[in-house]
Amino acid sequence: MTLNGWIQILVYCGIIILLVKPLGGYMTRVFNGERTFLSPVLVPVERGLYRIAGTSERDEQHWTTYTAALLLFSLGGLIVLYALQRFQGILPYNPAGMTATEPGLAFNSAVSFVTNTNWQNYGGESSMSYLVQMAGFTVQNFVSAATGIAIAIALIRGFARTSGRSVGNFWVDLTRSTLYILLPICIVLTLVYVYLGVPQTLGTYVDATTLEGAKQTIAVGPVASQLAIKMLGTNGGGFFNANSAHPFENPDAISNFIQMVSIFAIGAALTNVFGRMVGNQRQGWALFAAMGVLFLAGVTACYWSEAAGNPLVHALGIDGGNMEGKETRFGIALSALFAVITTAASCGAVNAMHDSFMAIGGMLPMINMMLGEVIIGGVGAGLYGILLYVVIAVFVAGLMVGRTPEYLGKKIEAKEVKMAMLGVLCLPLAMLGFTAIACVLPSAVAATGNSGPHGFSEILYAYTSAAANNGSAFGGLSGNTTWYNLTLAIGMLMGRFFVIIPVMAIAGSLVVKKTVPESAGTFPTHGGLFVGLLIGVILIVGGLTFFPALAVGPIVEHLAIGLGQTF
Repeated sequence: MTLNGWIQILVYCGIIILLVKPLGGYMTRVFNGERTFLSPVLVPVERGLYRIAGTSERDEQHWTTYTAALLLFSLGGLIVLYALQRFQGILPYNPAGMTATEPGLAFNSAVSFVTNTNWQNYGGESSMSYLVQMAGFTVQNFVSAATGIAIAIALIRGFARTSGRSVGNFWVDLTRSTLYILLPICIVLTLVYVYLGVPQTLGTYVDATTLEGAKQTIAVGPVASQLAIKMLGTNGGGFFNANSAHPFENPDAISNFIQMVSIFAIGAALTNVFGRMVGNQRQGWALFAAMGVLFLAGVTACYWSEAAGNPLVHALGIDGGNMEGKETRFGIALSALFAVITTAASCGAVNAMHDSFMAIGGMLPMINMMLGEVIIGGVGAGLYGILLYVVIAVFVAGLMVGRTPEYLGKKIEAKEVKMAMLGVLCLPLAMLGFTAIACVLPSAVAATGNSGPHGFSEILYAYTSAAANNGSAFGGLSGNTTWYNLTLAIGMLMGRFFVIIPVMAIAGSLVVKKTVPESAGTFPTHGGLFVGLLIGVILIVGGLTFFPALAVGPIVEHLAIGLGQTF
């Protein structure tokens, strides 16, 4: 580890902290229907969209109606995206002449983008037309991110409102998320990326002649616009197969830094939105502090592991950290930082090959996802994910002091705790269940690139990434098979909607409750003690659930490397 590396990491953390309040304040005004500097331009557009949809900002929904609208909207998006891929061969904006996507792959990709996972069993520049990339994937990058934000806002209203029946209007929250937050920022980011050298064109691929005289086809396309939203919306889903390691998606250190900031910006700011909407910003900062401690611990461990390097290489007299699978443009520090950021949030973008990380370095991204990506997390998903753990934490705290647990004046009762546990436990069901089955299927095992514990880690990482709606991959697994296309898609659906439904049930249960005034026995939830309790609950639940799987994967690989064995 170097001083320069730590300075870059700390500068990044400082910028994220500085963005929390101003962006959080702006988003709060948007969802409260207050005037913003964009209102003169966007309010007429917003109201026009409501008229087309047959709704109004004054029409609010019960949590069941809100959830039904969300599910039907997602189903519609899945069908459209699947159809675009299956018929892309006869649709326009296909200069490279891409043919129809195979049914299993089309289903996997459609589920992937609708669930904000963006797992890719395909190479974008060699498989998908411009139309699919723009009207399919990029559109879903916007609306799936907006859907996550909408769910988080509905849950916040459950805590903030007293004796109500509605949690908002899904169509209004979806529109405002897209129109006032995602779209304006992405327009600016797109222009910045184009300035830095990212392509944005509908022209054909470029043929070039190399110095050796060979012909090379250079893929281009509408890259910058997709890059902007895939990072801001914590989607992933690169235009190019190499993702943010490709110089057209990530030209230099400046674009790399902008991308990392984009991934965390909205997720971090939503903690401030939470604090503002419940009337106590310290509550939001407490959630942010818990996320921050876990994030810094992960970055430190991952950076240390990669900087320490491979002891087997050191035995050959070669000193230095592990640069295998990393871009020399970014080095070890920014590769480790990017890996932790992209898996702490539900963003599948990568600028290094996680399969080439050391065993402990590769384990940290897995742990981030196994914890439900509550460390900042995806836009919206991170906030409602950590609030599930908050419900469990205050339940534990209530048992400690012998009182009915409370949070923000709302009594946390059996229904909320049961729903929180359902939302938390559905992830290991998908992650560990499908991993266990795949490990005994010869065809599934044959798709791994390595044997032994590293091969097991490749399978475990894939299902962890799918259920966590992350989308990053170790890279050694050949996932474009019938088995993996189907089971990974099921894992994505479970990780998205089996969490959303309990979250919305909690929002509906809380919104009807009256606020109980604080008393001498009320457990404070905005100080260091609660932050520590929350971190402890997250780590204990994750540790008890996933440690056995990690023990036979990256942990045993780390120990084996120390004994001179590789896989």
